[in-house]
Amino acid sequence: MAASQAANLVEKAVGHSDNASVTTDVSNYAKGTYGEETGEKIKATVWQGKNSVEVVEMPKPRVVDEGDVIVKVTGSTICGSDLHLYHGVIPQLEKGDVLGHEFCGVVERVGPTVKNVKAGDRVVAAFPIACGECRNCQKKLTSACERTNENSITNAMYGKRTAGIFGYSHFTGGFAGGQAEYVRVPYGDVNLLQLPDDVPDEKGLYLSDVLATAYHCVVDTGVEKGDVVAIWGAGPIGQMAVEFSFSQGATRVILIDGGAGAWRLDYIKSKIPKLETVDFSNLPKGESITSQLKKIVPGGPDVALECAAGEYAKGWAHYFEILLGMETDTSEILNEMITSVRPFARIGITGVYAGYANHFNIGALMQTGIRLIGNGQAPVQKYWEHLLELIRQDEINPLDMVTHRVQLDDMAELYAAFERRQEGMQKVYVTTRFSHPPAAGSPELTKL
Repeated sequence: MAASQAANLVEKAVGHSDNASVTTDVSNYAKGTYGEETGEKIKATVWQGKNSVEVVEMPKPRVVDEGDVIVKVTGSTICGSDLHLYHGVIPQLEKGDVLGHEFCGVVERVGPTVKNVKAGDRVVAAFPIACGECRNCQKKLTSACERTNENSITNAMYGKRTAGIFGYSHFTGGFAGGQAEYVRVPYGDVNLLQLPDDVPDEKGLYLSDVLATAYHCVVDTGVEKGDVVAIWGAGPIGQMAVEFSFSQGATRVILIDGGAGAWRLDYIKSKIPKLETVDFSNLPKGESITSQLKKIVPGGPDVALECAAGEYAKGWAHYFEILLGMETDTSEILNEMITSVRPFARIGITGVYAGYANHFNIGALMQTGIRLIGNGQAPVQKYWEHLLELIRQDEINPLDMVTHRVQLDDMAELYAAFERRQEGMQKVYVTTRFSHPPAAGSPELTKL
C-alpha cells in the first residue's frame, strides 16, 4: 500500500511519457474540467482507501477527445481482479478513483469523429482501451495498445507499453470505470461493440472481460484435442475456462480451489458434470496438490491454467514478504503448476500478477521443458464478435455464471461480500436506474 502511493509521487516527479493520443488520468469527473459544470449529478463507485469503497455523487462525464463516447450504464459487475484494487495492491490507485472495468449500456452522446456507434445504440465496452491504429492494435493485440497509457512506471517495470484499462488505477492510464451511472469511453469506435436485440444486457455484459479473458487463456495457452487440463481458481474466469477447454477438445478438466471458495467447486460441477475437482483445503494428510494431480493423472496434466492471481500467499514466508514489500506476488501457485504438469507441458497465466515474485522454481521450469505463457490482459476486441455469435447460437450461456443481481447503491456491501467469497455468490449483475427489467433466466434483485 505504501509502495503504491510512493509510486504516485515518483510518477508525478518523473512525468508521463507523452506517447498517448488520448487524454489520460480522467479517473474522477469531479477533477479538473472533465465533468459537466451544470446539470444532473451521477452516482459512481470510488476507492476510498484499503478495503474501502463508497458510492458518491459527481458531475456527469463530458466528451473530452473527438473520439469519445458517453455511455449511460445499464449494467456492470465486479471481478476478482477488482479485489486487487480493493486491497490496495495495484500501484498508483488514488482516493476518489472511479472503479469498474466491465460495463454495458446505451450510447448517449458521441464525439465529432465517431462513426461506428450512435446515440441510442446498446453497447458493451472492452476493458482494455485501444486506439485501433498502432502496431499492436493492427495485430489485434489491443491490450498492448501503445497509445492509451503514458504511465512511465508501467513502461519502466515491464519494458513495454500496456493499454489503458477502465477503472484500474493510474498505473493503467487513470481512466474512470463503469461501476457508475455514466462513463466516458475513449476511442468509442474501437472499444464499443453493438449488442443485437436478441442478446440481453445480462449476457452481453460479460463480453467486456470474463468471456474473452477465459477464452484467451485457453486458446493462447494452446489447449488441444485430447489434452488433460488443470485449472487453478474456481471463480467465473475459471468456470468459463473449464467450458472453453472442453470445447477445444480437452478430454479431462480438473478444477482446483479451496478454503472460503471451496463451495464454488460443487457449483461449477453442477453446471458441468464431467468436471473433476480438487479441494486444496481438504487433502489427505501428507498430500499436496502436486501429489494429488499426479495420482489423478499419471505423469501429470498436459496443460495448467492459472485463473487465481498472485497476491494470495499460502505460506508465512510469502505472507511476510508481501507485507514488507519484498515482493508484490507469491510464486506458490506457479511452483505448484510447474511441479504438477508433465514434462514439456504448457502453463498459462491469466490471474493478475503486478510485479515481482520470490522463490520461483525456475530450475524445474528449465530442466523439464515447461512452456510458461503469460497470457497477458485479454485482447477483448480480438474475440468478442466470435463470442457474441456463440452466445446468439446458445453455444455458451453467460448466465450460467450469474448468481446475483444487485443495485449500484450496494457496491460497498458487494465488495465486502466478494472479498469473503460469500457462499453462493459467483458472478453478479449490477443495475443502475437505467437498467432494463431482468431478462429471462436472470436472478431476481437481491438487497445486500
